Amino acid sequence: MMRGLSDTDPETARVHVDLLRRASPRQRLRLAFSLSRTVLSLSRDTLARSQPGSSPQEIALRFVALHYGPHLADEVRADLAARRR
Repeated sequence: MMRGLSDTDPETARVHVDLLRRASPRQRLRLAFSLSRTVLSLSRDTLARSQPGSSPQEIALRFVALHYGPHLADEVRADLAARRR
């Protein structure tokens, strides 16, 4: 059972945990992938809204910097520039 801060009713949380425990490994994996896609999509959308004049490439580079670090974003930027030459 979950502990700590939550805005979920305890009975609802118990039912949710029970459903997750009864789910097959395939169902759990599908849920995990779906949640990951949702979180990544929300992150990209937020970056795009916060920088309305940015190109899709610049938003993607900001995404990389935010989630994987500025060093990797700089390397990707340099690689993209080298490909354009």
